[in-house]
Amino acid sequence: MNEKDIMNDYLSMIKGSLAGYATIISETDNPQLRQTFQQMRDMDEQRQFKIYQAAKQKGYYQPAQAASDNEITTVKNQVSQG
Repeated sequence: MNEKDIMNDYLSMIKGSLAGYATIISETDNPQLRQTFQQMRDMDEQRQFKIYQAAKQKGYYQPAQAASDNEITTVKNQVSQG
């Protein structure tokens, strides 16, 4: 397994963890347990971003083209009318 595959696998694993945290946090009644899961989620988000930046820098990941100002405005308007 090469470095690119390892980074992609790790990013996929973190993505799965983040989805799991969202479910757990939304269903947890105990404030201290909820806070613990929120902290764990925050740490995983930080790790994910560092790995993403490294993958992007090495050319392993090419982000999508940035949205134009008009596209952003259109989406904002659609969401606010929702």
